[in-house]
Amino acid sequence: MQPLRPTLALFQRSSISVLIGIALSSAAQAQSLIEVYDMAKGYDAAYQSAKSQFQANLAKADQGLANLLPTANLSGGATRSSLESTTDPATTKTERSYTTQTAGVNLTQPLYRPANLANYRQSQKALDAAQAALIQAEQDLIVRTSQAYFDVLGSQDSLTFVKAQKTAVAEQLASAKRNFEVGTATITDTREAQARYDLVIAQEIAADNDLRVKKVALELLVGKSGIAPFNIKNQSILPPVPEGSMDLWVSNSEQLHPSIQQARTNLDVAKLETEKAQAGHKPTVDFTLGYNAQRNLNGTAVSALPGAVNSTQIMIASAGISANLPLFAGFATQNRIRETVALEEKARTDLEGVQRQVAQATRTAYLGLQSGLGQVKALEAAESSSQAALDANQLGYKVGVRINIDVLNSQSQLYQTKRDLAKARYDVLVGQLKLRQANGSLKAEDLQAVNALLAK
Repeated sequence: MQPLRPTLALFQRSSISVLIGIALSSAAQAQSLIEVYDMAKGYDAAYQSAKSQFQANLAKADQGLANLLPTANLSGGATRSSLESTTDPATTKTERSYTTQTAGVNLTQPLYRPANLANYRQSQKALDAAQAALIQAEQDLIVRTSQAYFDVLGSQDSLTFVKAQKTAVAEQLASAKRNFEVGTATITDTREAQARYDLVIAQEIAADNDLRVKKVALELLVGKSGIAPFNIKNQSILPPVPEGSMDLWVSNSEQLHPSIQQARTNLDVAKLETEKAQAGHKPTVDFTLGYNAQRNLNGTAVSALPGAVNSTQIMIASAGISANLPLFAGFATQNRIRETVALEEKARTDLEGVQRQVAQATRTAYLGLQSGLGQVKALEAAESSSQAALDANQLGYKVGVRINIDVLNSQSQLYQTKRDLAKARYDVLVGQLKLRQANGSLKAEDLQAVNALLAK
């Protein structure tokens, strides 16, 4: 049997050459994970929407304060009137026109308005809810950006391994053809190698398309084209599971998670809405202060009557306290209270539901990260075993104790293991962030540890 060149060495050389080619083509425009996140933060529609909503609630909170502050009004007007009067029994007819001008300043300060106070406290709670929503949007953007970033890296690795496999299979096909020509192998070896080569070509097309799709998704997220992520450094050690037991992470989520904070705020708002409804039975007290002036030009409506005094200007200053006590409103207040109490109970139930969902998501993320780290270790061992199996099958094929399909299967197993290992490593890095997101403690600073593993 004619000796064959080792396909493993060929795979190593081709893998290195492909990786170097990718690195050289993208070195000038490659971006770190933090740089990509900063671009996404300034472009992503969901995050910008949450940011605008926070600004709107900030202004709304100031509106709630306005109901507790005094209100002042300036008024003024001018009226032109025509008067026609007839006096019996002399039947004396009088016609006259006159003008009345008015101006005034009036101020009202609420002293006791429980509904206004509850409304102000609601506006402050709404601001807290909007801030929690903004934090949640930021955490979601961090995870989405990281996932898209590593999806591109995973697709690049898959394409690299498929191309290397194609080169190795092509070499195996050429050897099978040469051996068949010299009579040391059957046509079966050639057909098996040809079938495997055709399959790898199809896999290469699919991997290339997947990489294009993943790049488009990342570019749409950041709003720029030509994004090229950095690869992970060689021999990088993945961070372990963060400190703390699973129960501790679940317990911390009770105070940290934005969804729980929003649900808790919604419950507080519902309680205040009940207070507003109950205020329909309570009195209101206001302090009023006014200064009004009236000027009569050409007399008044009664200035022509006997004994009438023609006043040309009247100045009135007033100060007082006004109170209002509702007596009956057609049972509207009672029914409104029943409605708000039911909504308060709904908000309380929603809070319990969110707490359960967050606890479940935190446990799932924690166990998923543990499983991912274990999978990485198992795949690293599988990679070494697959490498040894390929070497053994190549040697066996040379001495005639293994057939061509054995070598091809070993090659496929090795490349598949390498792809799975690369994907598992990326999943662990994203899983670190997803655990903090599930717990509610994820911050932009957490990207620093992941970004440190990337080759600049």
